[in-house]
Amino acid sequence: MTAEPETHRPRLRPGVAVTPLREGLHLRGRDTSLTLEGSRALPALWQVLAARLGPDAEAAGAAADAAVEPKVAAALATVTARLREHGLLVDHPDGERLPPWPGSVADDPGGAAAALAAARPVVAAADPDGPSARAVARALARGGTAAPAVVAEPGLPPGRVMAAADGPSGRAVAVAVQCGADGGFVTEPADPARARVDATALAARLGPAAAPAPGAAPPPVFLALLAAAGAQRLLCAVAGLPDPGEPAEDPRLLAGRPAVLIAEARPPRADYHPWAAGPGAVAAPPGDLAEALRRVDALGDARLGVLDAPSPGELPQLPVALVSCGTPSGPLAAGAVRTDLARLAAACRSVELHLAAVGGGAVPVVGVDPSHALGRAVRWAVLGRPLRGDRPVPESAWREHPQAGHWYGALARRLGRAPDLTVRQLASEQAYLAQAEGARAVEATPADAVAHAALAALTRLLVRDGGLAAAHHAALSGAAAPLAAAGRAPAAWADPGWADHWLADVADREPDLHAALVRLTGLRTTRWQPATPGARPFAAALDGCGFTALVTGEGRP
Repeated sequence: MTAEPETHRPRLRPGVAVTPLREGLHLRGRDTSLTLEGSRALPALWQVLAARLGPDAEAAGAAADAAVEPKVAAALATVTARLREHGLLVDHPDGERLPPWPGSVADDPGGAAAALAAARPVVAAADPDGPSARAVARALARGGTAAPAVVAEPGLPPGRVMAAADGPSGRAVAVAVQCGADGGFVTEPADPARARVDATALAARLGPAAAPAPGAAPPPVFLALLAAAGAQRLLCAVAGLPDPGEPAEDPRLLAGRPAVLIAEARPPRADYHPWAAGPGAVAAPPGDLAEALRRVDALGDARLGVLDAPSPGELPQLPVALVSCGTPSGPLAAGAVRTDLARLAAACRSVELHLAAVGGGAVPVVGVDPSHALGRAVRWAVLGRPLRGDRPVPESAWREHPQAGHWYGALARRLGRAPDLTVRQLASEQAYLAQAEGARAVEATPADAVAHAALAALTRLLVRDGGLAAAHHAALSGAAAPLAAAGRAPAAWADPGWADHWLADVADREPDLHAALVRLTGLRTTRWQPATPGARPFAAALDGCGFTALVTGEGRP
């Protein structure tokens, strides 16, 4: 005899909430919502559909199929299709109870529940009878697994719990849960050896906040929060479900790098944080400015980052957008035409200053991709060489350009006089060096050079007048223009007086400028490699963000 094929019916996911509207419905699921409007009949129609999609769907569906008119049946089919498009339905075998979890998230709730039931978790702690180990074991059992085995592992630090089980491929997967008096964390699911290494590194990074107080138990609510979070991450890995720390769920997180749940006890709260310096493959460079800034945020994450995050703080944003951040050798201030570009300039310079502080050879030039790094490197190389064969450029070559005129005029108004400005062409190349009040810029046209030099000089004045005693300054250069212009088409009516249009023009000129400056300097670049233990976290973080660090041999940037 052959078994009859299993019949599946669409079922409403557990946890979906429905609110009737005057002429429609609003439905909310775990991570999606849907609003249907346009008919006063929708709330009544929902009563019929809810019976079909509910726990007793088989009997209700058969009765309803015999009673509804064709028009109603068509309306029900349309609403059902919209629910499926938004992930609010799941197909489930007739006659089987749809489990609340993982039914609310899994594409195949039955298969996920079977995987959980077959799992045999092992919970290890220095004290297997302690509150942390018991809390994690209870959370795993409530998630649908067999009762976990709780074992003693004297080598684990106090407050540390390791939970492991076999994943979908048959390989063991584990998470580490650390619960201290004031804070704690949950590692990303990984093989048991890596989970232990990650936990050790994170405990060292987070310091005393994640360590338990001698003789004091963590607050019960806080312990329950961490235990549940650890169990959820492990159970999702066992059942083949997306990890709660997936970057797709949170744009702050980095693809290819661990997401760590970090919790605080007072008040109880938990957030996923990107661990840019954690283990993982080298990321591809960011494709546009928005993605680059998300990675800058990861570098400056308050708990796991390697930098102080560049921020506007209380600095003025007009006429120049200003940001600042701390570095090992003093405050750094950066300015640009927009705050996002100022943050980018500050982040790259901050990495360089951090690497200079940890030593270990030549300090690299940092960019978000190879072109950006090379653009910054060749400009540094020109600024570090003596001027030979350079020719002065008349004011008429740049005065009519709207950006050059704007930034020169803004600087003059701030000074109360005409700025001290010189512009020179570099040999016979299409490359120009402008110097305004001591600030210098190298760009592909006289106007671009004047605009950038005046902007840099204005940045220094505004920072000084704002009361920030900055030890270092950074300003926008044309090296960032290709990234700023990527995926953004200026409006047809815009001219170079608009920043987007100007940056797109600068981006178009950047490749030829690179070639000209390389001819002038003979610059050779190689990929930077960390030479000291202190540099390795920065190397890992740059790799995790897809950023580029180049050694030029042209001296310290």
